[in-house]
Amino acid sequence: MSSTHAALQTVVNLHRNTNSSGPSSALKHPSSSKIESSATRLQSIDTGLLAELFDLSSDVAFFVKDRDGCYVFVNNSLVARHGLKSKSDVIGKRPSEICPGDFGQIPTEQDSKVLKTGRPLVDHLEMQWHRPHDPVWCLTTKLPIRDAENRVVGLIGFSRDIRQSLELQDIPSSLVQALRDFEKSLSSDVTPSLLAKRADLSAQRLSRLTKRLFGLTPSQLITKTRIAAASRLLRDSSDTISNIAHSCGFCDHSAFTRAFRSATGVTPSEYRNAGS
Repeated sequence: MSSTHAALQTVVNLHRNTNSSGPSSALKHPSSSKIESSATRLQSIDTGLLAELFDLSSDVAFFVKDRDGCYVFVNNSLVARHGLKSKSDVIGKRPSEICPGDFGQIPTEQDSKVLKTGRPLVDHLEMQWHRPHDPVWCLTTKLPIRDAENRVVGLIGFSRDIRQSLELQDIPSSLVQALRDFEKSLSSDVTPSLLAKRADLSAQRLSRLTKRLFGLTPSQLITKTRIAAASRLLRDSSDTISNIAHSCGFCDHSAFTRAFRSATGVTPSEYRNAGS
């Protein structure tokens, strides 16, 4: 568990333990009075202070949402990513209301699932955009906030940019070669275990290395490599989407579309059209 994830979990636990008077009346639908009530409720765990802390981190989009998936607190980075000017342009709205199409619908669906099931979303690899059209890879974590009676009353989370700058000497030469070979072929049979074998590393050693060097699990690194290659081909070539899918190691067009939409929030066709 990352230190940021652990800090969020501490805040969630503190909220549960300090609100023992019964179920929260905060985290309702976004009328101004109810948003104010949510803010007052969440201030008891210094969530506003946490938002101010994340204001200092331009590579992290921080948020707290109510039981309806509407923003209660955000940091400045989240506002800027959507091309907006003020936090007031975001508060009380769902992602689908501030970001058009699947870019807003995907996180809204994620929120709904976390709020409905109470199960966290941890280190979900996805591509997001800094407006107007600057793609960046992120790891998104969302944790449910529960009241004293264990009912989900909202969620807290962040999306962290993956922008590591690495020197080749930081990576074992065997892993460098294995990654180069994979990037050249993008073979569909490459799995974490096969990558570990080609790099002459144990699965555990590979996992520790990719997490330390890239902030990703081996599976996430493989997916990121495939999707990044596909993104370049969609943008820079006129090849068909089916051919791009096969060249990037996907078994068929449908599997590619599902993986690409899961990672980027849009279909390959929508991505290509947006860049044209």
